[in-house]
Amino acid sequence: MFEKEYDIIVVGGGHAGAEATAAAANMGSKTLLVTMNLQTIGQMSCNPAMGGIAKGQIVREIDALGGYSGIVTDRSAIQFKMLNKSKGPAMWSPRAQNDRMRFAEEWRLLLEQTPNADFYQEMVSEILVEGNKVVGVRTSLGIDIRAKAVVLTNGTFLNGLIHIGEKQFGGGRAGEKAATGITEQLVDFGFDSGRMKTGTPPRVDGRSLDYSKMTVQPGDENPERFSYLETPTLQRQRDCHMTRTSALVHDLLREGFDRSPMFNGRIKSIGPRYCPSIEDKIHRFADKDSHQIFVEPEGWNTVEVYVNGFSTSLPEDVQYRALKSVLGFENVKFFRPGYAIEYDYFPPTQLRHTLETKLIDNLYFAGQINGTTGYEEAASQGLMAGINAHLKIKGKESFILKRDEAYIGVLIDDLITKGTEEPYRMFTSRAEYRTLLRQDNADLRLTPRSFELGLATAERMKKMEKKKKKSQDFINFFKKTSFNPEEINPILEELNSATVKQSDKLFKVFSRPKVTMNHMLQLASVSSFVAENELQNDVLEQAEIQVKYSGYIEKEKLNADKLHRLEDVRIPENFDYAKLKSLSFEAREKLQAIRPVTIAQASRISGVSPADVSVLLVFLGR
Repeated sequence: MFEKEYDIIVVGGGHAGAEATAAAANMGSKTLLVTMNLQTIGQMSCNPAMGGIAKGQIVREIDALGGYSGIVTDRSAIQFKMLNKSKGPAMWSPRAQNDRMRFAEEWRLLLEQTPNADFYQEMVSEILVEGNKVVGVRTSLGIDIRAKAVVLTNGTFLNGLIHIGEKQFGGGRAGEKAATGITEQLVDFGFDSGRMKTGTPPRVDGRSLDYSKMTVQPGDENPERFSYLETPTLQRQRDCHMTRTSALVHDLLREGFDRSPMFNGRIKSIGPRYCPSIEDKIHRFADKDSHQIFVEPEGWNTVEVYVNGFSTSLPEDVQYRALKSVLGFENVKFFRPGYAIEYDYFPPTQLRHTLETKLIDNLYFAGQINGTTGYEEAASQGLMAGINAHLKIKGKESFILKRDEAYIGVLIDDLITKGTEEPYRMFTSRAEYRTLLRQDNADLRLTPRSFELGLATAERMKKMEKKKKKSQDFINFFKKTSFNPEEINPILEELNSATVKQSDKLFKVFSRPKVTMNHMLQLASVSSFVAENELQNDVLEQAEIQVKYSGYIEKEKLNADKLHRLEDVRIPENFDYAKLKSLSFEAREKLQAIRPVTIAQASRISGVSPADVSVLLVFLGR
């Protein structure tokens, strides 16, 4: 049934598995995607949206690296918003509402059009290992499929257990069975495993809702897109809506707390801190009388609605009574109740920065199996695992992104170095160099690196170089062109900014906090330059950020350069930390377990103090 041997087998067809398959196949590896249901490739298991705070930056990075998530998002979007526009550009985060059915369809079609990608529908129950090296997988039908590398992207399916009130049953997602066998086998090999929890809200019939009682949440007036390629821009958008819970809703929900698996001890695992269930919000924030509920359509034509903010595992009758008391939901009809799901994960400190396991060669983990939560986090790991699995079997140098290069680099370094005991979610605050890692410059940061790998196309590279050149030319124009005080002063007066008495460079006045590109475009010299050079909005935005935040950007680059000096100090692979008695006991224990590759990575491990780092530097002759 199968080729003699695949280069790479990817297990699981979620966001991580789909990106891993695309990356490995596009780089030239003969790749097989094995999934339990080919109809749910790229399925949005929870909310029908991509992006958001820091997550939007990750999608842009995936796109710049040649991944598919941005393209799929643009092709299936029903609304687009740039979040945090009132803040600095480091915080701007794109987010799209998507048509759930079209999103999965676009993923399936894109993968089917990818050369070197094969597909097979069945459950993988075992990995095949010879010595300490993975050599393939075994399916539930007992079929052995050989491969040089395997990427596990099992999501919430490993021994998945669904909870609705006091009822519980096996499943990896509503209506789909759990995956068994792999956890037990990996534990036998010496891996540590744990349990995590996540949840999802009810899905309801939009025809039964009264939107007139809710607040409209429209998309941006001029919607952008995620991909740096020429994907379609939204010509029309679907509105979302917002309503709120009330004290009555909270009282109705509390009536079911004694039957809640969260409170009666049935669920013992830890859920996502930053996406709590409605019962958890009521319990933790008892002083609040209401919480926001976002009413999100599931697509262009379907009437199904996602009730964002009402994630719950309470009994279905309690869910129904409480939701009926929410403004606008008085006549609500359920499509399905909300539920919680527990699943197995493997603490990610057991991985290298390539996402290859330390115990078994050529075996990679990506996505929720590593303790993360979110489509975007999973997709980025899948992309990196697919890239590195291909490079490893081809005998090439691994591809690792540093913390100042990408949010993806921050994400993976956090997981490998610090580990996680709760579902990990990316935030801008996790990145110490977020001024460098903006959503607007992901292509400038990452396309050249991806092009070197053979993943980003010549089309992407050409488009990026054109944007880079035009942006720099525009910045140079501001640096060398002078303004006329008579022309600039009326604008400054309007802004209550100090007027000028003599001519100076445009760059200087543009650097003022209140002065924007729209103000500069009122100047004849600037508008003429833009028209003559046919500058698009992305170039205008890039130039404005580079001018106005040049000081901050340069400062972060200097800080990053200092970090790189420690990144260059490598620790021998089999270094014996036990012989360094000057290290604290905790540092020795943590360093021995995680085995950092560089001094910089060692310094980020919880429990390793600056004094411990100094000891290491002295011992290594630095």
